[in-house]
Amino acid sequence: MENIPLDKTMLLSLFLETLLYGVFLSLYLLTLFILLVLDKSQRRLLLPVATLLLLFATTHLLIDFVEALEAFIFNVHTIGADAYFSILSSPFEVSKTMVYAAQTILADSVIVWRCYVLNHRRLSIAIPGFTVLLTNAGLASYVTWDLSQTPIGSPISTAGAWCVTSFYILTMLLSAACSALISWRIYRTRRAIPGGVSVLLPVLIAIIESGTIYAASLLASLLTFLSGSNARFLAVNIIPPIMGTAFCLIILQVHFQVGGNSLKSAESRAIIPGHFARRCEQETYSMQPVNLVHTKDSEEMQTEIVYSDMASGNKRESVSEGVFEL
Repeated sequence: MENIPLDKTMLLSLFLETLLYGVFLSLYLLTLFILLVLDKSQRRLLLPVATLLLLFATTHLLIDFVEALEAFIFNVHTIGADAYFSILSSPFEVSKTMVYAAQTILADSVIVWRCYVLNHRRLSIAIPGFTVLLTNAGLASYVTWDLSQTPIGSPISTAGAWCVTSFYILTMLLSAACSALISWRIYRTRRAIPGGVSVLLPVLIAIIESGTIYAASLLASLLTFLSGSNARFLAVNIIPPIMGTAFCLIILQVHFQVGGNSLKSAESRAIIPGHFARRCEQETYSMQPVNLVHTKDSEEMQTEIVYSDMASGNKRESVSEGVFEL
């Protein structure tokens, strides 16, 4: 199959990246409003991470715009757009690689930390996860250096290509594993409560869908890179806004689907029966949790979620604290 011309590929990737960046920016602004106005308890972690993801995506997009101006306007009569984009050692390509790697490691660090906290801070979760993160950081550093040393017009070295492949595979496996562990943990701690799984079903769907979108974009980047197609530039350029979009989607799904009064009502009726539950819906949760379901999973759920929110005096349980707990 004939390869796509590089100049057309980069122009198309700029269009798609701009389109997806607009989606990410819209979701970020909505997330910002929710965290600053409606759900202030969650902004300690979520707001800085979402903002950093936006800054990385913005930087990546700006570099792509400047690179397009250089290729199609300022240097079109001297070197040509196709030849210009083939220079892997250009400052723009090296800078984009650094930004992409930093954003990926940040997003993966959040999901590893979330998985670690939801699984009782077990070292069996933390050690493999953060080992992969450190490995990816080393691979990304080598790839960045290798690109800066690549001769003009030459492809990436064999060692650099191996590092890129390993980076994609490790990132994809890490994202899939953490998403699966988080989903299973939420389901396991809620299944003992009547209606508990159905209440959190939108959260599970959001986590799975977001992880699937991110993993699919990584798989596309890996396959196009291994095939040597110019479409690899398109695939990798659209990942930065996708990462931020996936992160914001989970926050928004948690807030709109399970962050309101329906969750509070369902949880109070499931844990505290009768007229006492109706009183709890109108009062702050300052009492100790009542253990009515004597199962191991129920006790774990009460320790992790119910006790932490009820004992702290929150007026409603925020499930996002269970998903994004620190």
